[in-house]
Amino acid sequence: MLAKQGHNSLRLSAVVLKTNSVATPGVVGGAASRRAAPLSTRVPSSSARKGSVAATSLARPNRWLKRNYATTTQMPGGTPTTITRSEAEADKGKPLFNKILIANRQVSAGEIACRVMRTAQALGIKCVAVFSEADRYSMHVKMVSGIIYKVHVDMAHIRSLTIIELLRCRQADEAYLLGPAPSAESYLRTDKILEICRISGAQVGFHAVHPGYGFLSENAAFAKALHENGIVFIGPPSSAILSMGSKSESKDIMLKAGVPCVPGWHPSTSASADSQLPDFLQAEADKIGYPVLIKAVSGGGGKGMKIVDRQEDFKEQLASAKREGMKSFGDDTVLLEKYLSTPRHVEVQVFSDAHGNHVSLFERDCSVQRRHQKIIEEAPAPGLDPVLRECLYEMARKAAEAVEYRGAGTVEFIMDAQDPNKFFFMEMNTRLQVEHPVTEAITGVDLVQWQLEVAAGNPIPLKQNEIKRTGHAFECRIYAENPRNNFLPDTGLLRHVKPPATSSNVRMETGFGTGDEISVFYDPLIAKLIVHGSDRTEALRVLRKALAEYQVVGPQTNIEFLKRLSEHESFIAGDVETGFIPKHFDALFAPATEASPSTLAQAGLFVALRELSDATISESSSTGSPWSTASLAGFRPGQTSSFKRTIELIPSADAAAETARSAKVEIGAPSASGGFPITVIDFQGTSTSFPSVHPSLSIPNSNSSATRLSTLINDRLSLVDVISQPQPLGGERLHLFNNSSEAFVGSLDVPPPTWMKVLAEQQAGAAGGGGSAKSPMPSRIVQVFVKEGDKVTQGAPLVTVEAMKTVSPDRPIFRPVHYTDTSFNYHCQKEHVLRAPKDGVVSRVVATVGELVPEGKVLVLFEEESA
Repeated sequence: MLAKQGHNSLRLSAVVLKTNSVATPGVVGGAASRRAAPLSTRVPSSSARKGSVAATSLARPNRWLKRNYATTTQMPGGTPTTITRSEAEADKGKPLFNKILIANRQVSAGEIACRVMRTAQALGIKCVAVFSEADRYSMHVKMVSGIIYKVHVDMAHIRSLTIIELLRCRQADEAYLLGPAPSAESYLRTDKILEICRISGAQVGFHAVHPGYGFLSENAAFAKALHENGIVFIGPPSSAILSMGSKSESKDIMLKAGVPCVPGWHPSTSASADSQLPDFLQAEADKIGYPVLIKAVSGGGGKGMKIVDRQEDFKEQLASAKREGMKSFGDDTVLLEKYLSTPRHVEVQVFSDAHGNHVSLFERDCSVQRRHQKIIEEAPAPGLDPVLRECLYEMARKAAEAVEYRGAGTVEFIMDAQDPNKFFFMEMNTRLQVEHPVTEAITGVDLVQWQLEVAAGNPIPLKQNEIKRTGHAFECRIYAENPRNNFLPDTGLLRHVKPPATSSNVRMETGFGTGDEISVFYDPLIAKLIVHGSDRTEALRVLRKALAEYQVVGPQTNIEFLKRLSEHESFIAGDVETGFIPKHFDALFAPATEASPSTLAQAGLFVALRELSDATISESSSTGSPWSTASLAGFRPGQTSSFKRTIELIPSADAAAETARSAKVEIGAPSASGGFPITVIDFQGTSTSFPSVHPSLSIPNSNSSATRLSTLINDRLSLVDVISQPQPLGGERLHLFNNSSEAFVGSLDVPPPTWMKVLAEQQAGAAGGGGSAKSPMPSRIVQVFVKEGDKVTQGAPLVTVEAMKTVSPDRPIFRPVHYTDTSFNYHCQKEHVLRAPKDGVVSRVVATVGELVPEGKVLVLFEEESA
């Protein structure tokens, strides 16, 4: 049955893998519970019954309602509202789908795909995953078990995945290759997805496509194409997507429905072409009054949005907004709105069905943002009057009813933080939101399950008065980005990932693990951390503890920034607005805590112990531990008393500086009791002695890439996880994690030998001394303005770059002063131009349009013009 196809590849002819998956309680995004028996006979496991999460059995296979399948998904928030349904009532409902295709990878290398799979499979629905070349080993593809295929880009034929790929698979039933990494050639290809529906059988019988979020989830043409091919789109009608996808049309509809909208100007369907001319729009902006907000009518995620503070800046910002709108959405039409200087972003989760039912599931506050994109969400929104809440819910239901909505949707409102009773419709997201877990946490509702029920033609499972709210929830988005460099995205290999432990109050949604890679092609979201508490104070306490436990080594992340944010007094008080980050810039970006003498002693001791253990391994018996203190004390290349080691340490933030600060850790030979005498000279030159430090090293578990160092210093036991990361030019970077909120969490560099430094300096000198333009982040070259031999003046444009979902700003996003000044624009400038720092002549152009380049790569070299 198996025919050999090369040394590492097998051709499969509908071969079914006989795998026995084991459920991993409390782990979301890992191997999930499999269908060992018909769902009607499955009983929640003991692990599922622990804590306050309830699970009710299904009435019959593929049917109603299994809540919170806690072996793979633990939804914080206590026992959800119990839904009971008799066999007769269940039989009146339409059956759920036999198979769904999840047309997404989206954030976190399949985070939403993994999320949808868990619910669908708990209901007995088979899942088809799709992936690009860049996501071949991502988690939503690893979750596959069953019939596995690879579909060629040209769709000419099917051939099998390699046996290595088969062995990595885990949960979904099938996985298909869409094409190359760029979204336009894979996840945005409607024709390929339709072809995979045909090949996989997702077009035969009662099947459907779940779009997740992002990509094609709000594409009306995609929803229509599925409908025309007899495939159910798990989402709203294409007409609703089309209407709410246009900011101008949606405002017309909302005004007619009695939903308040932001004062401004927007093009109507009968508007003439002249209404988009700069002079016409300038006149409208003058009428509205500055500051005004320019918005691409088809925009979203901050793209095509510009704040204009002064009349003289209007046309320049208009041109930029139109360029972004055309590039991102194929439409350069814009509208104008009055800009609120202290806005809050509050949104309401709505759900509608084909039977005319519309319900709201409370609100979420998403005000704390960077680059017009959310990083922390909470439910309910803090500080809102109960009457105002009910008014928001009513307006949200009106919005859904006005477009004959169906499925999950979010109605977004903007309100003045100084006068929250004034709120205005902003837009409606016609999909499941990234932040939907916070709503699930406070309601106990599985929104993906509701999507499947409604898409199958069933009514919404609960009536409005049956939807109850319990406690408070937060969601933090864990991004690969550098907050201290304007939140620019980062990429690279995840060398070590240790998420916080999940529980009834802590939930993780992720598609990444140790060994995965953050790609330049997609959004840099690593995971979503969701926590719940009985009230906001308790939820914040749970959040801070979970963030303290989170460990990531590889690309830079925003975890430390989120810690500071969650500890800020204004955030604790619920005093939030979209300008929160720039307003509190100084506190949020204060210098990092410096390593204490005891931390420096631990880092130096780790290096010394590792060297000793490396030599000890060859002499230790097979049953002995090379980490044991006794073995280390007994090991000597000569006499014990001759041992002495001096370790130099540099703060990682200073590693690239010309005159980096350094500390020295002097370690002497251990005593008979195993204690090492250590003297630390810290970064300020202060000397601290520790007469006897007793250490031990261990590996936390077999899957850990960290080494745990235990030290007894001055009768105080300290535990720290250390991950060593080799550096490109030699030396290593030590990442230290300690769950204690008072302890140092950061990284220290062990510099390379002197000869490596000299070699690096020589190589840098060979690149030319006249000057250069370097990529500020992992990015793609968009435009090159110069060629070799061109004369340039200071400030002249050299290269335009963009990175992943965002583009580096042409000026700093944040200004550290004058935050109350309405001219302050902290939003992302999407076009980033590298400019000449001084006059000169271009000596070499390294950049090529379309090329992907790492951070720090030299793109243009130039020299001073000779006299």
